[in-house]
Amino acid sequence: MFPSMIASCPGPEAAKHPQTITRSQLHAVEKMDISNESEPKWLSSQAPAIQKLFGSSSIFKTPEFKRDRHMHGDLIIKDKANTHYQAGMDAVDQLDFERAVTCITKAITLQPEQTQLYVARAEAYLQLCDFKSAALDYNHVCYLEPQKKAYFHRLAFIYYLQGQCHCDQGMFFEALESFAKAVELKPSFRPYHMRSLACLTVLGRYGDAIRLVTNWLESDTPSADLFTLRARLYHQLNQPMLCYYDLKAALRLNLSCPEARALLEMMEQGAKCSYQLAVTKAVEGALSDALGKITTALELNPENAQYYIFRGILYRRLKDFTASIEDLMLAVEFRDDGAKHPEGEKPEESKDLEQDAHIQLVLTYNDFAVHCFTQGFYSEATMLLTKAIHEQRDESRLFINRGDCFFRQKEWLFALADYQQAEELDPQNTTIWLRLAVIHNTLGLHSYENLNFQEAVDKFSVAIKYNPGVALYYGNRAKALSRMQRMEEAKQDAVCAIILDPANDELVPLLLRLFPGCSLSDVISSDTAQAVKAQLMERIQTWKLASFPVSRLSNKLERMVLRQDADSQLETDSENASGREDVEVRFKPVAYTQDPLRSKEQVSEAVKKLLHQRQSLSYTGPRIAPLCISHNLEPATSTSKRPYSWRNFGGMGLNC
Repeated sequence: MFPSMIASCPGPEAAKHPQTITRSQLHAVEKMDISNESEPKWLSSQAPAIQKLFGSSSIFKTPEFKRDRHMHGDLIIKDKANTHYQAGMDAVDQLDFERAVTCITKAITLQPEQTQLYVARAEAYLQLCDFKSAALDYNHVCYLEPQKKAYFHRLAFIYYLQGQCHCDQGMFFEALESFAKAVELKPSFRPYHMRSLACLTVLGRYGDAIRLVTNWLESDTPSADLFTLRARLYHQLNQPMLCYYDLKAALRLNLSCPEARALLEMMEQGAKCSYQLAVTKAVEGALSDALGKITTALELNPENAQYYIFRGILYRRLKDFTASIEDLMLAVEFRDDGAKHPEGEKPEESKDLEQDAHIQLVLTYNDFAVHCFTQGFYSEATMLLTKAIHEQRDESRLFINRGDCFFRQKEWLFALADYQQAEELDPQNTTIWLRLAVIHNTLGLHSYENLNFQEAVDKFSVAIKYNPGVALYYGNRAKALSRMQRMEEAKQDAVCAIILDPANDELVPLLLRLFPGCSLSDVISSDTAQAVKAQLMERIQTWKLASFPVSRLSNKLERMVLRQDADSQLETDSENASGREDVEVRFKPVAYTQDPLRSKEQVSEAVKKLLHQRQSLSYTGPRIAPLCISHNLEPATSTSKRPYSWRNFGGMGLNC
């Protein structure tokens, strides 16, 4: 090589002009320097001159020269990196992982783009439990080769191991972060999710845990285990109603799921205890406390119709009628759906509960109507009573109350129809008779004003038939008869009116007109008057014998019975208070005990104690039916000077 180089030199002129050295000669010189080969004497002698002339300049270096030099250096670096790598692998075989990390790090320094070197060092870090360093290396590997999913999965596993170590050290927040990273890298692997869920639970983040399980239920096929898991989380979050429904869903998927069944039985037992406490509070008169207890029972067991009935009763007693109606309608729906009957419930008990729910619903409609009536909302009261009648068509008092609403709205014919319907259902009820008398007298007055005297006489006659002890009816009929020139009959009615109401000065002109030339004392003491009086007293006595007191306790609308497995119930007491005819409907459950083996003597003692400590009988709340009636009402044209006395939906302003 060297002779050829010399031969190629351009002769003596080149010595005079050393700058004319060819590029091939320069290339040869540089190559010889890099390879550390022995130099010829002539070149070594010329080296200072060449160095002095060109210095370190590389302007005459060709691309081929640069590429060859670079390739030669890469081989050296690659060989050295491979040596360090092999040394690292030998250290791994000898379980000397720290030396392995050192050797592989040197190899990485020489060849930083080699993926396998990072993988090897990450595995060595992993053996040293340096999860952070291992994760950093695998992160770089994923950056270098993002198309290989295996590296991502390995990185997820490293985060999982790191999270496990944090859990063992009680560092649950850091563990949650590691598990979250693992889930992000491998979202389809359920164990990573489960570890995240465990950390969320330990940290008390039940809401996030519930959202995680809900996502599983929506994305995967629902299973009893998932529903049970979410139910437990709801239980920890103090959301018993959602917990109950998840347990029910779990049992529908797997009827023999022991975890779900055990938790459900525990909740039902807790609901039963809360219900019993609610009954006790209701007996003591603490209705607000009882409402809180029964609400707790319903949250623990939201498909028990008995609890809805009880809470509906409490709402009604507290005059929250809208809430009461909602609860009672739910109770009716649960009874109608046989699949929702509590386990072990007998068909007879279910039927009784359904009947109780209907009765309580009717009572609530009625009491709500009474409330509206007292506020002057007669149309709303009529609508509510119509709903009550739709639920129970055989209750006369509902028709009585609706008739009173129609009477207040001056819908006389509708009122008459309701009173007649009530009479068909309860023909011996004097309350209905008195109202029929009033409505017929009212209709008679309208006929009288329209100069239809015969029709007026007929209406007044019917009024007298239903209530023969009211002087006003006789006086009105006497006026109508006198206009028809039926004087004898008019005289008899006028005498009856003055006998029944001697202090009524408005009857005097009528008597003087019918008995001209006679004084009032002469009329009253006459034989005709005595005969009429005897007939009148006989008629009134016959009317009294035909009527009899209607027991309020016999009516099922006033008996609010709530069965509790034969050891508790709610009743309605009706009593006369201080000679009044007002009947107080009192909420009074029977003696309650948590011990099913409680003796009969203990129950009797409890009942006696309650009777001695009972509250006052004074009551101004709504009732099922009006209980007082007046004998001297005349709408619009009434001559009575006594004011209307309304008493608990007393219909048309009737006084006893």
